[in-house]
Amino acid sequence: MARAAFLGLLLVTLFSLQVDDGVAAQQPNIVFILADDLGYGDLGCFGQKQIATPHLDKMAADGMKLTQHYAGSTVCAPSRCVLMTGKHSGHVPIRDNRNVSPTSNKPLPDDEVTIAELLQEQGYATALIGKWGLGDQHNAGFPNQQGFDYTFGYLDQSHAHNYFPEFLFRNGERVTLRNFVPAARPSGAGVASEKVDYSHDRIAEEAHAWLRLNHRKPFFLYLAVTLPHANNEAGSRGQETPDFGQYADRDWPDSQKGTASMITRLDETVGQVRELLELLGVEENTIVVFSSDNGPHAEGGNDPAYFHSSGPLRGIKRDLYEGGIRVPTIVAWPGQISPGHVEDTVSAFQDWLPTFAELAGSETPSDIDGISLVPMLTGQGEQAQHDFLYWEFFKEGGKRAIRSGDWKGVQLGMKQSRKPIELYDLRSDLSEEHDLADEHPEVVARLERLMDSAHSDSGDYSFRD
Repeated sequence: MARAAFLGLLLVTLFSLQVDDGVAAQQPNIVFILADDLGYGDLGCFGQKQIATPHLDKMAADGMKLTQHYAGSTVCAPSRCVLMTGKHSGHVPIRDNRNVSPTSNKPLPDDEVTIAELLQEQGYATALIGKWGLGDQHNAGFPNQQGFDYTFGYLDQSHAHNYFPEFLFRNGERVTLRNFVPAARPSGAGVASEKVDYSHDRIAEEAHAWLRLNHRKPFFLYLAVTLPHANNEAGSRGQETPDFGQYADRDWPDSQKGTASMITRLDETVGQVRELLELLGVEENTIVVFSSDNGPHAEGGNDPAYFHSSGPLRGIKRDLYEGGIRVPTIVAWPGQISPGHVEDTVSAFQDWLPTFAELAGSETPSDIDGISLVPMLTGQGEQAQHDFLYWEFFKEGGKRAIRSGDWKGVQLGMKQSRKPIELYDLRSDLSEEHDLADEHPEVVARLERLMDSAHSDSGDYSFRD
């Protein structure tokens, strides 16, 4: 009897050690919230002074703030492609924003392995809710064929410019919204007197409903919201009239009121998701990541300098300077991440695929560029480091950039007459104001070789004339 009791106690002790040793033995749930065009300096916890973001500030206080995390690209589609595939923009299949039809962006090929596919194979319920931008239901890029069990929102990024669309998609089928104007309505009648659907609200509601239905098994929610992208439309609380909320009486241009209210609304959504996870009893076993797909935009009348949206960084969306690609990133995981931790490890979007694969118990594809961030997140083991990070962009004359250690190289005019490589020391010159290329030709030569090796020509993406 005593022997049996001893064996029972031993088994309990061994089980406890197994759970507490490193990452929890149970597969963690994963929620990845991706903002659209949110700048490095747009959150209070990253230095913003005028826009209220209390929920994201609390998330940073509860978890980890990543101060040197980079998006996959400086614009939407390639950045999301890097995130999904774990490959940098030198050889991902989608390297710019490009439509192949009126309803679809260039599609993700069928043979690419995505985060969602790896997690789906490990028994996760998977959902994309929000904006996809990597293909639609008529081609291989359809997210339901790329590892997602459930999808709701925008498939095409051009469609996502409209916050009051006539429809969104659920699993490839149109869902008519209250913004639909019947043909029989007299011309110019409008919809101002009727209830309307602000797309972000529908996306948030759908995410809540999906979490309630799927929280009893391991789940991966990719919540790719559209705020604060494009039109600076503050939206409504069921009305077409813009709702500037707490900023309505500020002595600001309407475009800036709209931008600020969209960011605060985004912040509220993040807070609501975290509150729901706690209500459902899964907060302790859920890692929540928040980030942005690129730097702040200058569209629809928005002035990114008005709120210092790039913070101390140079550049905005479509630049390969830091302001176009370094993004505000926060990770919360109770019991695994120490509260209030500020992490300066250099990391990027391609790292999330191997990170989530390791947490889920999946093998990582061998042809990716990312490295697992599990040691950094948990504080256990030695964190591997990148030899370099690389980006390329094919609009505005063609650009490429590289970071290796604290050195940053930027080269413009790649598709025309190539301009000399600019060289910056990010340790002492975060704003990239002082080009040191003439002082360090050996560093420039090394970075040029690395950039040349990182780029893979394809029919669509070449810097050759």
